[in-house]
Amino acid sequence: MRRRTVCLSLLVALTCGLANAQAPAGSAKSQPSSQTSTSPTPLTLAEAEAIALKNNPQITVGRLRALAAEQYVRETRSALLPNAYLSLTAVDANPGSRIAAGFLNNPILFPRAAGGASVNQLVTDFGRSSNLLSSSEFSAKAEDQNAAATRADILLAVDQAFYNSLDTQALVHVAEETVEARQTLVDKVQALTSAKLKSELDLSFSKVELARSKLLLLEARNNYQAALAGLSAVLGYPTEQNFQLVEETSPLTPPASDVQPLIQQALEQRPEIQALQFEVASAQKFGNAEHDLWRPSVSALGVVGEAPVRDEHIPNWYGAVGVNINIPVFNGFLYNARAKAADLQTEADRQRLRDLENTTSRDVRVSWQDTNRAYERLSVTQQLRQQADLALDLAQARYTLGLGSIVEFTQAELQKTEADIADTDATYQYRLTQLALAFTIAAPK
Repeated sequence: MRRRTVCLSLLVALTCGLANAQAPAGSAKSQPSSQTSTSPTPLTLAEAEAIALKNNPQITVGRLRALAAEQYVRETRSALLPNAYLSLTAVDANPGSRIAAGFLNNPILFPRAAGGASVNQLVTDFGRSSNLLSSSEFSAKAEDQNAAATRADILLAVDQAFYNSLDTQALVHVAEETVEARQTLVDKVQALTSAKLKSELDLSFSKVELARSKLLLLEARNNYQAALAGLSAVLGYPTEQNFQLVEETSPLTPPASDVQPLIQQALEQRPEIQALQFEVASAQKFGNAEHDLWRPSVSALGVVGEAPVRDEHIPNWYGAVGVNINIPVFNGFLYNARAKAADLQTEADRQRLRDLENTTSRDVRVSWQDTNRAYERLSVTQQLRQQADLALDLAQARYTLGLGSIVEFTQAELQKTEADIADTDATYQYRLTQLALAFTIAAPK
């Protein structure tokens, strides 16, 4: 919106000048000055994307979250693996004494020094741990897709910032050419006024337009610096970088003729949709695990050890194995509430997925329509530019012969400048709509 406002302001200001003062189409254009004194670094779109993928902190955050999710999978899997412990115990006690209070049992205490090992293995909990493992695996896959979505978001932001910078750079060039044309006009009108061939009104009018064009040049350069600052930020730099942007030379291709295959591709490939699909699957597995809380759990325990220092009543080694079965009976409806909450969360995730699919379908259709409109605008702006060139040539001839006023001539020049900006803007806008459509359908880059 800000860029379009600047364009309109520039067009309003371009109300005076001579066609022969405009820069030739093939002349070299100066690079807008940056805030830094170093020479600008050439930067292509592909290089900008590579820098952003390497430096942008959000890319790193997404990658770290995916790695953390993988560790949660290992954490959940540990419930299915045996737990082994080594124990060392030394006791000095009144031989044969017993613990008299605090416990239902009444163990005997003996002085001893012993070491041993114990192993605890879950035999089965009838699917709960397996469902929890599957849930964490789906969550990890969802984080992978979220990282891919973050990557796509950053690439789109880089592309938009890159072309916005090119667009503001083009506006700076237009403003520079306008200042040059206005200066030439002032010089010519000054000479004609001195020769009593033009009035002081024409000279004052030309000087006012020169001052306004200089002000707009300052504003255009400021907007270009702001665009560079935005590009530097999305590339992961803390300060503004002095880039010389290299425009894409690839030819413009027409948009797809049918939107339905694009919608289908988006529904199949968008990482946000895939992430939410994995979240739904994770919620379903977690719900199954919560329902499995009511099932028994069976675990086995084995211990073995030796007591080299011991009371004579204690043998020199010990060992035992056992099986433990826990059967839930009543816990204040805790398991019922947990299962119900998991089921509700699963349904909420399904509805979120449905809403995202509907939104994606709409976004693809809107992006496709924008791309078609921008493509059709290319031919219209080209025709407008040709007609504006012709009108300017005719107005210049009339002004030179004294048949037309300076107002008529400057009006024709204004239309010519407006057509040039519209044609340039149409090219950038079409490339931006192509990028937005590619992002919406998750086209690989």
